[in-house]
Amino acid sequence: MSDPCLPPLARPHLRAMEGYEPIDPPEEVARELGLPPERIVKLDGNENPYGPSPRAREALARLASAHLYPDPWQRELRRALAHRLGVDEAHIVCGAGSDDLLDVLARLFVGPGDRVVLSPPTFGMYDFIARLYGGEVVEVPRRDGFRLDVEGMASALRAGGKVCFLASPNNPTGDVLSREELETLLATGALVVVDEAYVEFAAADWPAAEASFYPLVPERPNLAVLRTFSKWAGLAGLRVGYGILPRPLAQLVMKVKMPYNLNVAAQAAALASLEDVPLLLERVRAIVAERERMLASLGSIGWLRPFPSQANFVLCQVLGRDAKEVWAGLRRQGVLVRRYSHPLLRDCIRISVGRPQDTDRLLEALASLDREGT
Repeated sequence: MSDPCLPPLARPHLRAMEGYEPIDPPEEVARELGLPPERIVKLDGNENPYGPSPRAREALARLASAHLYPDPWQRELRRALAHRLGVDEAHIVCGAGSDDLLDVLARLFVGPGDRVVLSPPTFGMYDFIARLYGGEVVEVPRRDGFRLDVEGMASALRAGGKVCFLASPNNPTGDVLSREELETLLATGALVVVDEAYVEFAAADWPAAEASFYPLVPERPNLAVLRTFSKWAGLAGLRVGYGILPRPLAQLVMKVKMPYNLNVAAQAAALASLEDVPLLLERVRAIVAERERMLASLGSIGWLRPFPSQANFVLCQVLGRDAKEVWAGLRRQGVLVRRYSHPLLRDCIRISVGRPQDTDRLLEALASLDREGT
C-alpha cells in the first residue's frame, strides 16, 4: 500500500536538505531552564538591546490602519530612504527583513544547478536560500584568521558562478569587505550581493555612506546592497529590510516579490526611526563602546581568543575546551550565546554585544565556568 502522507510528493531536493537553525525565543529558554525570564541574558541573536526608538514606539501605539492592506510598493518608506541615502527612489526596494530580499534575489537568479559562491564561515541563510532553489553551493573557505580568499572567490565565479552572497561586516567573523576586494568580484560579471546588516556599527554616522557600498550601485550593474532596520534601529521583531539595486534589477524585484511583503506596523516604525536617527546613533555608539570593553575583557581570559569585530558581536575561539560545553554552561546560567555546527566554527562561540550589565553577567558566568573547570 502506498504511503498516504503528502511529503513524498514534495520536491526531492527539499525533502533531503537540512533546515536553517534559528535561535529559540528567551521565554522558551527560561521555561526549559526553570529560570525567571528576567534572568535570561540574550546575547545570541545580535539584536539591539535598547529596542526601538521612542518615535517608533509612539508610531506603533498610534497605528490605526492594521485592518487595511499595506502599500504593496512601500512608496512612503522608499521615498524617505531615497532622500536620506541620496539615491533615486527607483533604486530602492523594501522587504520583510533583508532575508526576504535575499529570497527574492535567489528566486530571480538561482535555479537547479546554478552555482552560488559563498565564503564560509558566513551567514547561514545564504547557503539555505541557495539550496532552497536547487542551487549548487560552491564554498571558498576563508583563510587563517577568517580573511576572505577573494582570488579564490573570483576564480569560482569565473568558472561558472552565477551569484555570490557576502556580508560586510561578515557574520559571524565581524570583518569588512574592502573596496579592492569588491571590485575584483564585480569584474567577474557575476551578481555580487553585499549584505550590510551590521554596517552601522562600522561607521560614524547614518546612512554610513563612507562604510557602505551602496553609493556605487548606480554605476555597477551587477552590485546589489542590502540593509536592514533590525540591528541599528532595534526593529528585528518587525522585519524591515531594504535594498539598493541597479534600476533594472529593482524593477524585476518589484515584479516578483510578494505584493504585501511589508506590513503596516513595520512601515510605520521604520519611517518613525528615520526621524530619530540622532538618538539611534547614540545607541549605536554605546554598543560600539561596549563591544570594545567586551573585546578587552574576553581577551584577558586565557582560554578565549576573541577576533576583532566591526559589528555588534564578537566571535571567540575556545582554546583547550569544548565550545559546546562552554555554550551549555553559559546557557545553564541564563546567558545565551551562539554556537555552530559548521566545521570551521565548531571551536567557536559568537557573543552579541548587550548593555553594560549584560556584559557583566556574561563575565560572571565565564568566571563561574572557570571555577567549575568546564
